[in-house]
Amino acid sequence: MKEAAIHGRGHISVVAISSTGLFTPAYSISNKELVTSLNRYVAKFNDEHADEIASGTLDPLLPSSEEFVEKASGIKSRYVIEKERTLDPDVMAPHIPERSNEQISILAEIALKAAQDALQAANKQAVDIDGVLVACSNLQRPYPAIAIEVQDALGIDGFGFDMNVACSSATFAIQAAADMIRAKNARAMLIINPEICSGHLNWRDRDSHFIFGDVATAILLEHEDACTSKNAYQILGTKLKTVFSNNIRNNFGFLNRAAPEGIGKDDKLFIQQGRKVFKEVVPMVSDFVLQHLDELKIESGNLKRLWLHQANIHMNELIGRKILGKEPEPGMAPVILDEYANTSSAGSIIAFHKYKDDLEPGDIGLICSFGAGYSVGSIIVKKLN
Repeated sequence: MKEAAIHGRGHISVVAISSTGLFTPAYSISNKELVTSLNRYVAKFNDEHADEIASGTLDPLLPSSEEFVEKASGIKSRYVIEKERTLDPDVMAPHIPERSNEQISILAEIALKAAQDALQAANKQAVDIDGVLVACSNLQRPYPAIAIEVQDALGIDGFGFDMNVACSSATFAIQAAADMIRAKNARAMLIINPEICSGHLNWRDRDSHFIFGDVATAILLEHEDACTSKNAYQILGTKLKTVFSNNIRNNFGFLNRAAPEGIGKDDKLFIQQGRKVFKEVVPMVSDFVLQHLDELKIESGNLKRLWLHQANIHMNELIGRKILGKEPEPGMAPVILDEYANTSSAGSIIAFHKYKDDLEPGDIGLICSFGAGYSVGSIIVKKLN
């Protein structure tokens, strides 16, 4: 592996996270429902291909179980934009009808709901915001930018653009937005992470069909002296890193039509080599965060909360132990993936959104993401007020 980029920032004393917002879809799929759907597909596939399986020219598909899914990931359920067709063994993909160009897009719609939640929590109006960043893994289209569509829907007179660093999109956007505020290119910035992960998930793959869910989160950043929120956090430092790897990949894109022989193949959806990811990402993230803390002269023992990317319970537990040098105390590294599953860039922000209000002024915490790229983002924050 070759290090592609390392970018850090020192003390950021003037920028605060004023608020966060969350949109949760109406539909939830339990492990029982998910496994029932997969096993019905497996039984049908094996029956239809019984002769090839009997002759040894084709391997049979293996059924799954609720116990396997929870043991492998810690996930118990996930929220989705559409449920019926996703669980239909003859379809196993969400049905999300196209909308006319005059209608708001589905990604912008859920982004807007999360953004409005964040604005209300920060006591801010559209006139107070100068920029919108839509940062996520799963962008609905290449252009026009979803961020500009959301900016227009909110009535913000400023600028917007999309960015994608897969599961680390939110933390990378926090550094980008904080830098723009520090440089006086914006007074306040909205970062939005709309993730319709169900659209890129292979619901027929036993090893990954349970991983992802849909959601949208938002983060509002502004100058600390303009912040009136009751649960604001000062950004003490940000640090980003990328290391190229093919172990998490999705080959879907506009050039697919130029190679029709590949259309519909599994690599046009989410694919990963999970064991390699676990082995390589855990030490990378742990060492990176410890280095960041050392640069800021903060002892890991002073961290009161770890809001980690919600990919896999075993990764989170091991990373937490490596950063702290001990087993995290109950509630110190909150888990939301049992309810939401892996929501890509939004995972650590959901954890932050739900488990940030109970800390005391002066308490220090870590918002951390890691994922495809590889990428890792570390945001060190301190509770204000």
